[in-house]
Amino acid sequence: MTEGELESFAKAISRVLGWSYFLAWSASFYPQPISNYSRKSTLGLAIDFPTLNVLGFWCYAISTACFLYSPTIRSQYAYRHPGAPDTTVRFNDFLFAAHGAAMTVIIYSQFFPRIWGFKVGRTQRVSRAVLGIWWGLVTGVIAVALLALLSGNDKGHAAEDWAWIDVIYALGYVKLITVFLKYIPQAWVNYKRKSTVGWSIYPLILDFTGGWLSLAQLIIDSALQNDWTGITGNPVKFGLGNITIVFDIIFFLQHYVLYRDSKKHMEDDDADEGDWVPERERLVAEDLDHVR
Repeated sequence: MTEGELESFAKAISRVLGWSYFLAWSASFYPQPISNYSRKSTLGLAIDFPTLNVLGFWCYAISTACFLYSPTIRSQYAYRHPGAPDTTVRFNDFLFAAHGAAMTVIIYSQFFPRIWGFKVGRTQRVSRAVLGIWWGLVTGVIAVALLALLSGNDKGHAAEDWAWIDVIYALGYVKLITVFLKYIPQAWVNYKRKSTVGWSIYPLILDFTGGWLSLAQLIIDSALQNDWTGITGNPVKFGLGNITIVFDIIFFLQHYVLYRDSKKHMEDDDADEGDWVPERERLVAEDLDHVR
């Protein structure tokens, strides 16, 4: 096999890996909302998880779209990575991010009984810590944008100083941070309940598969460019694969080893989560009990 044929074969493998990880990760969005719908309940799913997911995927969608379609961002990337002027972001990356952004909104909306009518626990409210992180990340992106606009050369269009590509990198790092943080509340909820009931295992299996496929594509693409800065130039994709794999292993241990013999059903969640009751109805009930 000649060098040219080998390169063509490697590119074909890269495309197959890219679309395979896209299908695996995209499919992973569906088991959880389907499970919530079939149970008419979100008990067992930490609301902090979709809250961070919404922010992360919308940032990721914007980031990948700019790397693919913005002439300014592409030229600034080429300036900063002369050895590999073409970004390793692929169309399947953008499609996955855009699809994920839409699905995270749907999953988050399932915590609103007025929309879906699902059973939602009283403690299934976004924690103050997550709200602080959420707004802190948004503020950070805005700060970088202001630096590019006010401190950068040519209002951020010159790549040698603060530039718009730094804003896009900031969006990518928001995605990376949310990927790491979003799993922690869910792992804690599983630990507190000593059960994974309500937390679907199927998305994790697909996530685990997609993580390895994504890393494999990134490595092949960087090798084809003969420049491993293709990995450092696309830290979000590299980090997504690694973080996903590590947390999937943790959840596999919880589901198949630590809590595999758990007999808890969703009704048992009342002790931890409590039935969702609108505040006014709760106050009325308390008044009636006082009268009695």
